[in-house]
Amino acid sequence: MIRKGRKHQTATFKFAPFSRKQRQVLTWWLPNSPYQAYDMIIADGSIRSGKTISMIDSFLMWSLYTFKGEAFIVSGRSAGALKRNVLRPMWQILQAKGIGYYYNRSENYVDIGSNTYYLFGASTEASQDVVQGLTAAGAYADEAALFPQSFIEQMIGRCSVTGARIWMNCNPGSPYHFLKTDYIDKAAEKHIVHLHFTMDDNLSLSPDVKERYERLYSGIWYKRMILGEWVLAEGIIYDMFTDDLLFDDAEFTKSKKSSCRRYIALDYGTTNPMVFLDIYDDGTTLWVVNEYYYDSRKEMRQKTDEQYADDFERFIDGEYPDMVIIDPSAASFKVVLRGRGYRVKDADNNVNDGIRIVAMLMTCRKLRVHQRCENTRRELSNYVWDEKAVQRGEEKPLKVNDHTCDALRYFCKTMLPKWRIQQL
Repeated sequence: MIRKGRKHQTATFKFAPFSRKQRQVLTWWLPNSPYQAYDMIIADGSIRSGKTISMIDSFLMWSLYTFKGEAFIVSGRSAGALKRNVLRPMWQILQAKGIGYYYNRSENYVDIGSNTYYLFGASTEASQDVVQGLTAAGAYADEAALFPQSFIEQMIGRCSVTGARIWMNCNPGSPYHFLKTDYIDKAAEKHIVHLHFTMDDNLSLSPDVKERYERLYSGIWYKRMILGEWVLAEGIIYDMFTDDLLFDDAEFTKSKKSSCRRYIALDYGTTNPMVFLDIYDDGTTLWVVNEYYYDSRKEMRQKTDEQYADDFERFIDGEYPDMVIIDPSAASFKVVLRGRGYRVKDADNNVNDGIRIVAMLMTCRKLRVHQRCENTRRELSNYVWDEKAVQRGEEKPLKVNDHTCDALRYFCKTMLPKWRIQQL
């Protein structure tokens, strides 16, 4: 086994007993299977349902058993997600089965036996361009509901070798999503194996772990992530934001403040409101202690970047934050802040992932808002999904009452590590 650029070994992988649906995933392509003539499998459903491991294992064994010297597509929603969610368990499965491989990190491919598996991130519409020209014998798409439709269509079109097959898995989204309407709903006529997973299909999960995951989500996120349902994103986004998440100075004392790290999350606006959120992190809970909210339309006067920077310095009151997490579009203001000596970090602007993380933190009471933050309270309570976009199969918030919501999302998506979200 050779892993270019990696000296450490992967952890030993132990296969847990497979559930009935996992066994279906593993065997659907075999000659005696009733689905042997089908061209594609889609596994959807809840998180932690065991679909990913069985899909990767099935795809690997099918490709190695069926083909010699062919090319395959392996894709994730981004390069980072691909390495974390697909390659790591892939290495463990191969190691457990004693199968060698060569991973070329710089060229983004893996050789297993005589086959080559090309690795792709599918984060934007332009991602389809890198797949063009490749002739493939099969493809594996992880978190496929997050892919642009153009990439999915290009990926399917590239699989032109006789006997080619496609594996896709995902958590549910809108019932108007193209993967639902064009593939899952037409599974029978398109010869697609569709399997719906829940956490009960993962025999390795204990009742305590299932209960913890169920506790993390509410509303639309519970229906999608736990029940595995394709449901509309409609109404209030943060319906879990209730009065019990508010606090006052008596609860957030000076001694508590002294044990926290301080951050400023910033949503930049010229004609739209400019927002600074003063956020303290004690390692477990986020405390939104104060806000700056300047609406130039309401005030009938715009401010320059230098004037906003003066306001920023008054806002922090002489105590430098550990980091300023800033709207990635605010190039000019970022320069001004750095010129004044502040550490500035571009925010991760993945909207739906950020919203999901904020919702999880609220559900677990790990995100609190001071009573004085009137604009934050107002916007969080009135932040809604764009109904017209939902009907088009898109999911995005309505662009009103969103400025403090954006700043809060920037911080949570950018600064909280994955392990901390998983430990909620």
